[in-house]
Amino acid sequence: MTLREPLPAVDPRQPLPDPVPLMGCPYKSNPYPLYERMREAGPVHRVLFPSGVQAWLVTGHDAAHAALNDDRLGKNHDRGNDRWRARASIMPEPQHSRLQAHLLHQDPPIHTHMRRYLTDAFAPRRIEQLRPRFQESAHALVDALPAAGPADLVAGFAARFPLQVLAEVIGLPGELAARFDRDWGKVVQPVGPTDPGRPLYEARLHGLQSYIADVVAHRREYGGDDLLSRLVAARDQGELSREELDSMIFQLLVAGQEPVTNQITTALIALFRHPDQLARLRDDRGLLPRAVEELLRHDSAFELTTWRFFDQDSDLHGTEIPAGDSVIVSLCAANRDPRRFEDPDGLDLDRSPNPHLAFGHGIHFCPGAALARAELQVALGTLLPRLPGLRLAISDEDIEWIPSVLGRGAHRLPVRYDRRL
Repeated sequence: MTLREPLPAVDPRQPLPDPVPLMGCPYKSNPYPLYERMREAGPVHRVLFPSGVQAWLVTGHDAAHAALNDDRLGKNHDRGNDRWRARASIMPEPQHSRLQAHLLHQDPPIHTHMRRYLTDAFAPRRIEQLRPRFQESAHALVDALPAAGPADLVAGFAARFPLQVLAEVIGLPGELAARFDRDWGKVVQPVGPTDPGRPLYEARLHGLQSYIADVVAHRREYGGDDLLSRLVAARDQGELSREELDSMIFQLLVAGQEPVTNQITTALIALFRHPDQLARLRDDRGLLPRAVEELLRHDSAFELTTWRFFDQDSDLHGTEIPAGDSVIVSLCAANRDPRRFEDPDGLDLDRSPNPHLAFGHGIHFCPGAALARAELQVALGTLLPRLPGLRLAISDEDIEWIPSVLGRGAHRLPVRYDRRL
């Protein structure tokens, strides 16, 4: 038995509109029926985002895999045309120039040069060496939860665990980690110039930029053998520009935390909807590696990729895409494609092989994939056995999903459990 999922935003009895709106609470609660209709209608659709940006969305596993590996599609924002730029380039200067030069917005050879600084820090072998430290953090956070629910697992665990892990991996000192404001991560959620929330958005942006400057200054003065210190040294030696340094730290702090927080929530919600699978995973830790892969496939925190662009009018799976229009790949739609996955809407912790695209593919495959996998294994492997009877404390329909354009996750996750072991 599973909990009922909310209905899609677009009426399934009507033809798909052009563009297809990707917005609203029903869509964010459960986008999968809409993605199913889009896959059945074709691999590429024009879509509309809340900011007014129109883009071309790629659905289906084969089409997504091909697009993620299509070297005609570049990531640099300079490729975007005026129509895209008028709605999408909303981060003001000087922050846009200083914080948007990171890996997600670069093409080779610059992308290749920048990415090599991250390889050693996020290598699977190093992540495994650090796993005992991650486990200590997870146990300490569970120790701090109420002895017998209720509790909010976002505030009490999922929003705190990734920062503690990230600080360990990249060399963020404890005093600086303690100062990090989670709300700064919301600067990746588009807020247009006329939006009433614009002043708060800009305040967060200034706060984050000031924090990054403090991180750079600290590692320059007290540097060691850690990723942040190596990035600062590369800047001082002329190997990275100031914009590249600040942008890479921006990406590490934002992409290294919030998606993992969200993935913990989507994984737990999926398990709450499938209590038989939750019980299996609680009782058999040997299932964790396969279970995490299936939970990543079933409901990925990276719902959509960031922008890609053709530098000339091009054909994409039979659709003519104008140069500079944005192309986005739906990872969640690809991961529920019945042509690639049997029973794609089901949750099968024994699924193997499981060629999901939750971390993307190609040269922009997530460099922190090994870390994210370890975090999810540690988080679930700690929460489920230590909180027997773990379950939602609200109805499934009352889950408040984040309004992020590209991501999936819950603002809060109120739970109950019988006791804390």
